[in-house]
Amino acid sequence: MNLYEDTNPRELKELLRQINGGETVLPDFQRNFVWDPNMTMELIISIAENYPAGSLLRIRNTQNLFAYREFEGAPALNGLKPIYLVLDGQQRLTSLYQAFYGIGESRYYLNLQNLLDNKDFEDSIFHIPANRKQIKKYDNFEYQAKELILPLSILKDGAGEYIKWVKKVSRLQSDAEARIKLEDRLDGVYSSIQTIDDYRFPVVTLSDSTGAEAVCTIFETLNRTGVKLSPFELLTARFWHQNLNLRQRWDNAVEKYPVILDFNIDPYYSLQIVSLIARSAPSCKRSEVLNLDKSIVEQHWDDAIEGLGKALKFIQEDCGVLTPLWLPYITIVVPMAAIFARTLKLTGPKIGTARDKINRWFWCSIYGQKYESAANSQSALDFGEVTRWINGGDVPESVRSFRFDPAILRDTTSRQRAVYRGTIALIMRHRSHDFHSHKHLTLAVINDNHVDDHHIFPNKYLERQGVTPRLRDCVLNHTLIDRTTNILISDRAPSDYLEEIRKERGNLKFTELLDSHLLPSGKDSPFREDDFETFLNWRQETIFKEIQNVTGLSQE
Repeated sequence: MNLYEDTNPRELKELLRQINGGETVLPDFQRNFVWDPNMTMELIISIAENYPAGSLLRIRNTQNLFAYREFEGAPALNGLKPIYLVLDGQQRLTSLYQAFYGIGESRYYLNLQNLLDNKDFEDSIFHIPANRKQIKKYDNFEYQAKELILPLSILKDGAGEYIKWVKKVSRLQSDAEARIKLEDRLDGVYSSIQTIDDYRFPVVTLSDSTGAEAVCTIFETLNRTGVKLSPFELLTARFWHQNLNLRQRWDNAVEKYPVILDFNIDPYYSLQIVSLIARSAPSCKRSEVLNLDKSIVEQHWDDAIEGLGKALKFIQEDCGVLTPLWLPYITIVVPMAAIFARTLKLTGPKIGTARDKINRWFWCSIYGQKYESAANSQSALDFGEVTRWINGGDVPESVRSFRFDPAILRDTTSRQRAVYRGTIALIMRHRSHDFHSHKHLTLAVINDNHVDDHHIFPNKYLERQGVTPRLRDCVLNHTLIDRTTNILISDRAPSDYLEEIRKERGNLKFTELLDSHLLPSGKDSPFREDDFETFLNWRQETIFKEIQNVTGLSQE
């Protein structure tokens, strides 16, 4: 029996059309889609640069071996029998399908003016949450034509749709000469569009005679052994013959700074940090990292690793990010580590001043959502500006221009990852107590007591009151609660379950507990009357004051 039907490459646009048409689906045992927008953008950048993005594995659905479902966001099958089940590639295909078909929780755009100005593709792609008001502006054709903003969804049917869009944009010009000039300019960025249009994934299709047991074994192996190839592996191979063992150096770094392992840091970040601190013109883009030579790595490695260790400890101890789950942007670790590497020689009061400035920059970056796109370019900019600021220079742009509308918190659910995670971390900065043991929350307490993110006004309770899902799930109605307490809470009113906790803890500890989670504890607390709207107002105001404090916004 031949296990494989074929191993031919397939065009990306063909694969996405098959998902949209219900020809390609997922076996129902696959996990849900979990990628965040930055991971999607990284994949699109790789495709635009024609880098390998891994292979896909699917099986012909002749035997109906498994129950199946549509890709997230794809049209309902409505009785249609699919042709293929995807075994490996769900996250990549889902992210690309949603990005190019303009569905899901984010919309993706290309700033063509940046490409015309010879900026990199990664500096030109960006995303906006689908529930944001500015979506209407970016989806307005006149605005697109004026700012040269191309919705990625235009490209779902190929580069021909880009040409049609360009002609439509050009027709808005006042005269024939201006129209021709604009068309010629936009033709200049056609190569990036064409690369996406021509991109092919290696696709392995298992034959329809492959049994269920074999499929399950293959799937289990893929999920156990799948490893992303990164420039770290490429440079490890290159330097091996130059007597520089990068893998051993990384293992030594993790042993010296266990917090690196706590945050599951990609070793590639170490080389990005080296690239930032080693260059007169800082950069941590892939191309620059791949151009590092042995002497540069050896010269700056120790400082980079020490900076990384200090940055992660700072994030954990000063910023309230007790576990990697609550780190708003993993990419912000790179510039922060490089900044700490540059401050290693500071002494006396200068150390405290530097930490205060790093802290303010961190929170401005989180609530300003500076790392939503072009993270490598933002890293280089911030590294230069923050280090100069620490040494007496001007306030960085990300701090100087920071503004925040607290009403956003009412619309922030776990889907808006950066602001949501940042807010949970901001709460945890107050050395929040565990609801069950009353100990200060630490990584160990979180793991031992199964502490997780839970509703304060229980979801089922609010549903019975007719509260909308978005308000029920907004970050204002969440904090970290242990499993035992969450079981106790169930779907009870806050006035009920909190009174039980108060009687068990006593008034003093009960007040300390609520205060440590930025929850109202006084006699006029909205918990007493189960007043959800008043609670939201109170917590929005309280959290906004904390945001003003950590960002310096109240000083403006």
